[in-house]
Amino acid sequence: MAAPSQGPERAALPLGALMLAASFSSWAQTTAPTEGRTLAPVTVKEQAEAPEGKDSVRATETSIGKGKQALRDIPQSITVVTEKLMDDRNLDTVKDALRQTAGVTFQAAEGGEEDIRLRGFSLATTGDIFLDGMRDPAFYDRDNFNNDRLEVLRGSASMLFGRGSTGGAVNQVSKVPRLVNENEVTTTLGSHNYKRVTGDFNIMTGENAALRLNAMATKADSNGAGSSIDKKGLAAAYRFGIGTADEFSASLYYLDNHNGMNYGMPWIKPNATDTTAANTLIGSLDPDTYYGMASDYNAGKATIGSLSHTHRFSHDSELKTQFRMGSFKRDQRAGTVRFANAASQPGGVAVDLSTFGPNTVINRGTQLKIQDLDTVQLQTDFNTKFEALGVKHALITGVDISQEKKTQYAARNAAQGGVDLPKPTTTFGTPNDGASINEGLRVLRTSNQFTANAWGIYVQDLVEVAPHWKVLGGLRYDNMRGNYDAFGIPNNAPGPVTTTSYQQKISELSKRFGVLYQPNALQSFHFSYGTSFNTSGDTYSYNALSANTDPEQSENIEFGAKIDSADKRFTTRLAIFRATKKNERNTDPDTAATRLLLSGKRHTAGFEIDVSGRLTPKWEVYGSYMWMPVARVDQASTATTVGNRVGDRPGLSPRHSGTVWSTYQLTPQWRVGGGLNFRSAQSPADVTAPAWEAPAFVTADLLAEYAINQQFIVKANLTNVTNKLYGESLYRGHYVPGAGRLLQVSLTAKF
Repeated sequence: MAAPSQGPERAALPLGALMLAASFSSWAQTTAPTEGRTLAPVTVKEQAEAPEGKDSVRATETSIGKGKQALRDIPQSITVVTEKLMDDRNLDTVKDALRQTAGVTFQAAEGGEEDIRLRGFSLATTGDIFLDGMRDPAFYDRDNFNNDRLEVLRGSASMLFGRGSTGGAVNQVSKVPRLVNENEVTTTLGSHNYKRVTGDFNIMTGENAALRLNAMATKADSNGAGSSIDKKGLAAAYRFGIGTADEFSASLYYLDNHNGMNYGMPWIKPNATDTTAANTLIGSLDPDTYYGMASDYNAGKATIGSLSHTHRFSHDSELKTQFRMGSFKRDQRAGTVRFANAASQPGGVAVDLSTFGPNTVINRGTQLKIQDLDTVQLQTDFNTKFEALGVKHALITGVDISQEKKTQYAARNAAQGGVDLPKPTTTFGTPNDGASINEGLRVLRTSNQFTANAWGIYVQDLVEVAPHWKVLGGLRYDNMRGNYDAFGIPNNAPGPVTTTSYQQKISELSKRFGVLYQPNALQSFHFSYGTSFNTSGDTYSYNALSANTDPEQSENIEFGAKIDSADKRFTTRLAIFRATKKNERNTDPDTAATRLLLSGKRHTAGFEIDVSGRLTPKWEVYGSYMWMPVARVDQASTATTVGNRVGDRPGLSPRHSGTVWSTYQLTPQWRVGGGLNFRSAQSPADVTAPAWEAPAFVTADLLAEYAINQQFIVKANLTNVTNKLYGESLYRGHYVPGAGRLLQVSLTAKF
């Protein structure tokens, strides 16, 4: 934590520290009077044990736990994807970065929105992605151009963040202005006419003030998996009072996506007459093959404005207040690709691997997701260190308030006063056929609206109870009111619009407990227990049953360790975990048919290991691996779908998953690297018998980098060297393949 150089502490905190300054005139003060004295600016100096950020794949600190903390002082597993790793592997998107963390899988959801799974459990669509510690809605495809790092907290996180799921939380850490003048521009060209330009400009504007601008523009015919790319972004942040008693910042983030949309490919049976055969991938197709319409697209905009104020009472005490407003728009016009019925196929036979060929006929459906979301958030966190009753305390406490307003739109069909836009069929022998329809002709109506008002308050204390021993305890209370209005119109217009409304009120308590044993500066062992909850409204909707259903409850238990090498340049993280969802919602209603049953139960258990850092001054390694031998449904309703019956292994829960990446500095100019990404076989969730399965896969990536001088660096990346076809995101109706072979060459200029 940066500390101000000051004498006696202030007697009281100004109101502006609680509400981000009552007026802009107060923001102009970069120092503050203290009993007749003036606090001198103090430069922030990072005391990292080894280079981090752009200089290392290893991290020693995190901000995911409400304030900057050493990783070794958090009794819970955290994987950090640093900017260095993102740059080395050309990880443009947050989803790309998440692939570098073991145990993460993706569901190709019906609306095209990716549902992230961690440790076999869903990170709730609206609940578990954060931007600088504040909730970031799943309404846009996130880019890493303004991210300094990505932090993945494994296990229950409701005590820190409120409503959430069993698996954990993901925090994006934005780049911030620093007291240095430095600029960097990177231009990348690659396969499929890929073009990307990013700029990072940091400018000192005063003794304790700086401005930082990050910009991005990317275009490509394909991302390697059939979706075109067309996006641009701009992020601007200004900080002043850096290192003084009162530090302020203001930032604006804008991202505009107008990408293509590969909705996915249908599963196929090895033999249509064998009812026990599992559905699988169409292995004869290239990963980049596209059969959707040329007019399909996935457009989205995110505009986020943030203000923050940090008041430092002393070296060990600070209060940080953040205020944020966000506006998000999503306009997705895509379509399902499915086999036509047997009568429409060559020879009039059903499609399986033996009959599949270039003349196999495909139907292309319509899937629309047109939504707006507006958010307002205010969050205040206080952390302090002190000694009381003979023991040392590290206390954090805070309160947050939020409002989310979402509107969803639907298209009217011809009978409802709109238009019908049928899509033509095609065959597998004619990919990218260029067929299109005019999506602008669709007549939209408001389908439903959702509003959630929530607030939470928490406190956590880390107490050093004895030499080498620390105990952590935390509680959080959450209150949420959700309101949902569904607007219906008759099938044959004109006619009255009907409104059906549902409300829900949630009051929940979340707990966190941990024990740390730190025998020396290199080793830290921990035990942790935490709870979490997720509500029926986490998907921004209710129905007659879900609105009356209490939240699901989960708990995580973990034993782990963080061990540094003697020179503190290499870290190993180990963990054994068990995650349990104790009362899962079922689609079967209760006997009164007023709510969903909370009678389900499932758990996962496994082992994780992360390694990161330098084995030698020239050899750098990053790895993340999870072995999850146990994933089981313990209790279930009368559901018969695979993955939901007692004894089943739930979908999207592979036994093995992970990645390894290594680079070596051959000479002062040349650096080379390579890595593997792997996942064992897995099934989608909620499928009918027999189980459907995406085969195990391993892909390989290569890197070569040449430093022309201190200002210019050329880097070449070859990903998925063998052009391996594999299922990246899975759903019961289709799978989205991972990107095929990609070659990208970058030139970075620093000045």
